[in-house]
Amino acid sequence: MAPRLRSSFSPSIFPVPFRPRPSAFSKADLPLDRRRHISAYGYTQAKALVYPKHGSPADVLTLHTHSISPPHSRLVTLRTAAAPLNPADINQIQGTYPSAPSFGQELGTPQPSAVPGNEACFEVLSAGSGCKSLSKGDWVIPARTGLGTWRTHLQVEEEKVMKVNKDGLTVEQVATVSVNPVTAYRMLKDFTPLKEGDWFIQNGANSGVGRAAVQFAKMWGLKSICVVRKRDGVAGETLNREMQELGATVVVNDEEIMDKGFGERVKEWTNSGREPIKLALNCVGGDAAMALAKTVGAGGTMVTYGAMSKSPLRVGAAMLIFKDLRFVGFWVSRWGDHFPDEKKKTIEEILGLIKSGKFKDVPMVEVPWSYETKKEELLNAVQGTLEGFRKGKGIFKFGDT
Repeated sequence: MAPRLRSSFSPSIFPVPFRPRPSAFSKADLPLDRRRHISAYGYTQAKALVYPKHGSPADVLTLHTHSISPPHSRLVTLRTAAAPLNPADINQIQGTYPSAPSFGQELGTPQPSAVPGNEACFEVLSAGSGCKSLSKGDWVIPARTGLGTWRTHLQVEEEKVMKVNKDGLTVEQVATVSVNPVTAYRMLKDFTPLKEGDWFIQNGANSGVGRAAVQFAKMWGLKSICVVRKRDGVAGETLNREMQELGATVVVNDEEIMDKGFGERVKEWTNSGREPIKLALNCVGGDAAMALAKTVGAGGTMVTYGAMSKSPLRVGAAMLIFKDLRFVGFWVSRWGDHFPDEKKKTIEEILGLIKSGKFKDVPMVEVPWSYETKKEELLNAVQGTLEGFRKGKGIFKFGDT
């Protein structure tokens, strides 16, 4: 038998990845960190939705491919696991939101561009030698707004993300914790003293914030009047039942609250008015918000955290003079940036409630995002965020990226 010749091939000197023979296992069978698109030189291949100027998402968003070098110093390379699509993200793209990601060319775009998205759950893929708080496999969320989360991978300094204990949690739960649940929690805690048995009223009660507020209220023994948009027939009955199961005391629609006799109904629910409504949470604005304010007892507070109707608040003088109502606003992004330690504590408490089964997820509509996903599929999902009566919150769920 002829002797076997030893090959002089050395994989280390060739700039192409080693390709094993096909096997019975698919790429989907491998751990996440072995399914990534990585070049022979350790660069991570990434994709991001970017926009070079403000405008309609369909007109300005593009899908950009770029490479991320291995991390050094205090940098960490992250893989996005899930990222929700919030209305505020759309407003940022449109240029109508107070804060926005910075425009730059760090990703190698033809012109300065920004990445939309403020919430996400990331997995740490690798960390630089100077990184002290994070290691491979950790789950993190953005520490501040404006990070730009609608992308498959990114690289940031470790202080720009916050580590979470992932045990007993899903990526969807972690990705959606820092905006809606935190907003609801802080509004119920920070603006007027509420004790067990007290009443509050809210519009947009079927929203992420509204559903969270109902659940916290139930835990804390508060009573709630929840205003939802009118749905006819079975859809309306189903929604009312869902809200009551979450903990709503009373559920009404947005047409009922505009009726002249609505105030009398409120008196019936609140022991002839002897249990005054102390707090109103408003995300609609316009006449609907004023109808909400009319139900609040003397010395009460209305907190506005959204303006879906895009109509201004026209506060009557009688509300200020004779009822001494207080009208304030709340923006969770600014609060979180000013009070990072309190934000971290709030998030940890809410995640603890989720783990214990005391806090339920909002309905979600997953939008798969893999390396092969086309721009059109992603833009369709973004456009869906602008439509009414959605089946749930849109959320990018990242697979083989």
